[in-house]
Amino acid sequence: MEENTAPFAALVLAGTRPGGDPLAHELGVPHKGLIEFGGEASLARVVAALRQAGAARIAVSCDEAGPIARLALDLGAETLPAARGPSGSALAALAAMGAPMLVTTSDHALLRPEWVRQCLRDTPGDADLGVMLAERAVIERAVPGSQRTFLKFADGQWSGCNLFFLRTDRAKEAMLLWNRLEQDRKQPWRMAFRIGIGMLLRYLTGGLSMANAIERVGKRIGIEARLVSAEDGLAAVDVDKMRDVELVRSLVESA
Repeated sequence: MEENTAPFAALVLAGTRPGGDPLAHELGVPHKGLIEFGGEASLARVVAALRQAGAARIAVSCDEAGPIARLALDLGAETLPAARGPSGSALAALAAMGAPMLVTTSDHALLRPEWVRQCLRDTPGDADLGVMLAERAVIERAVPGSQRTFLKFADGQWSGCNLFFLRTDRAKEAMLLWNRLEQDRKQPWRMAFRIGIGMLLRYLTGGLSMANAIERVGKRIGIEARLVSAEDGLAAVDVDKMRDVELVRSLVESA
């Protein structure tokens, strides 16, 4: 497989939902990216990992008047105004920075440079988009008993890793589809139509693998999209609930 060695930009999604994030409120901070692990804010850990992985440009999509923007600038990153929803922010960043661009999130506190490098390396040279996910057995080997959300496919049960490699500008089509799915989230029939009824039926009958699903969705929107299967199950651990905070803090403290 051809290795991706070209300089790349990195985007950290750090938008704030209306009313703020419940977990951040519970912990007394204005944003999840400011939750501390080992005495360091989550956003700082993410930016450091991206820099170590070789990102030539790092941008944080956020409220440019908020504390997360001030931290981003202190870390030497740039800021971009958050759009409506993560897909909108990714689209805006792709227009501003261009491909290749890696996308992750500010609550990915365990992010390691080797995961970023794997995402770049294992996205084939003829692909427009690489999507990193971790299979359940890999996650449970890394963090036994961890409670994740899994999607069951013919080739296993998968959980997202919040790592997407937009290798070419054509990956914009995937961000546009993501944006439409966000808009249709209260109308499942429209979501199914956008993804493809035939593929949905194949999934329901247990005949669809995750790798094939990503490729088929890509072809439906005119791009080449590929699954990147995470080598380290920790890549699927982000911070959504208090139990995640406790898990990540224990892992950081024991490292």
